[in-house]
Amino acid sequence: MLTAPRRLSWEWLDGWTISTVLIAVLAMAPIAAVIYLAFTPSDNIWPHLAATVLPDYIATTLTLMVGVGVGTLIIGVGAAWLVTMCRFPGRRMFEWGMLLPMAMPAYIIAYVYTDILEYSGPVQAMLRDMFGWSGKRDYWFPEIRSVGGAISMMTLVLYPYVYLLSRAAFLEQSVAMFEAGRSLGRGPWRSFFTIAVPLARPGIVIGVSLVLMEALNDYGTVDFFAVNTFSLGIFDVWMNMNNVGGAAQLATVMLLFVALLVFLERGARRSRRYHNTSSKYQALPGFQLVGARGWLATAGCLTPVLLGFVLPTLVLLVYARQHYDSELTFEVLQHAANSVKLSVLAGAIAVVVAIVMAYSARIKVSRVLLFASRIAAMGYAVPGAVLAVGVLIVLGNLDNSVDAFARRNFGISTGLIFSGTIVAVTFGYLVRFLALSLGTVEASLGKITPNMDGASRSLGRGAFGTLRYVHLPLIRGSVLTAVLLVFVDCMKELPMTVILRPFNFQTLATFVHQYASDEQLGDAALAALSIVGVGVLPVIVLSLTIARSRPGQTPGQTPDQARMQTQGQ
Repeated sequence: MLTAPRRLSWEWLDGWTISTVLIAVLAMAPIAAVIYLAFTPSDNIWPHLAATVLPDYIATTLTLMVGVGVGTLIIGVGAAWLVTMCRFPGRRMFEWGMLLPMAMPAYIIAYVYTDILEYSGPVQAMLRDMFGWSGKRDYWFPEIRSVGGAISMMTLVLYPYVYLLSRAAFLEQSVAMFEAGRSLGRGPWRSFFTIAVPLARPGIVIGVSLVLMEALNDYGTVDFFAVNTFSLGIFDVWMNMNNVGGAAQLATVMLLFVALLVFLERGARRSRRYHNTSSKYQALPGFQLVGARGWLATAGCLTPVLLGFVLPTLVLLVYARQHYDSELTFEVLQHAANSVKLSVLAGAIAVVVAIVMAYSARIKVSRVLLFASRIAAMGYAVPGAVLAVGVLIVLGNLDNSVDAFARRNFGISTGLIFSGTIVAVTFGYLVRFLALSLGTVEASLGKITPNMDGASRSLGRGAFGTLRYVHLPLIRGSVLTAVLLVFVDCMKELPMTVILRPFNFQTLATFVHQYASDEQLGDAALAALSIVGVGVLPVIVLSLTIARSRPGQTPGQTPDQARMQTQGQ
């Protein structure tokens, strides 16, 4: 008996799926545009770039990444182990204090330390007075405006990424492993190298990968220090040589660095998944460091916090007081309003988009949706300068198409509608930071049992009604966290804002960069403090979240309280 062929079902193609795929296409468009233009430039200067500046860009960028990676690895993992597993003076304060440098953008700390450590700064002036030196030839002092200086500045503010993920990994480890190590005579340091670090390796690798991507993205520090990395090269070829094709070619090479990082990160974690086979999730052992060892641990944790946050903040406070001017303060407030407007807009859109994508994947299990989500989240791994090139290419072509249509049909010119406006900046922010909101919303939705969906459907709610009346109230806290994370990163974003902002439009980040580049850090101190102040908000949220993330620990209970409860039992 012949059976009729199965008809192709299009039931999967609904509004949720179409929206998710469309978002992924829009997010991928700037990256695809950069790659396309790199292979089809109108004026091919690639042979000139490859023969002159490209080797220097590659060598300098690799040196910067290796230096920052090693520095953040040592500080981040070491501090996470001390704070999580050891007991020493000030440990409770360092649980959240180690995250404070995350609020300090690398370019701001670079401006501050250059002002302090350069030849005319207070440190070298004091040394000359103390030892009677008359000039620079009488002594040696490390040059702050160098690759080494850039590595130091980035290390001081980026190590919290490694600290954050390393500490989360240490908090999740089973106490049985450490008890077994103790029974075999392993002390704190041997337990650290042979038990804790191997088990925490996936989290550490992710943290270092994030650090290296941030180092690739940096523009303010390398521009101020005149360090020839790819970010600076893209700006130079585009702005000074007026060659968009050449900038796209450099951006494509930069994308190869990003792809290599992603490949190495996934390769390092492949077949490295560790699962706890014990249900013992009591409080972690807590190695007691007494005497000199305890104070050395305190000094080791205090130093990066002092250098990465406390000292720069104090210097900026002094400068802001010394250079206070009512007219300048009003100007800063105007730029702050621009920053807040852009950041709130980008944060709100990013969260709405993330909810649509995450909920689509929840209600319709599909490889297409999974692939679309991964594509949309790629922007966070791409440096801001690269995305800015792609955004201008896409929106510039769109403007030209709209203008040509208007001329042909209505006899008018529309000019620039998208590029050169806040639409371009907002779109760039959305592509760059969508991964932050998407990851937060996905994690929150994943904690809601599917039975809630079934119960809602049985009561007559559709997909949208279930989202509105069931899921959104349950994930409200995570949604606010996602908005906050995107908001803060947009406030600090510099390279993308410099390229995409409208003419005569300043944000706090571009204002600080402009004044600091003109050696007028005092006038930009108030704006810099505003950026730092906003950056402290997610630090507080993250520290509270991590401190209560230990399995077997009741909500609102600190690790020490959990330990005391366990010992009492």
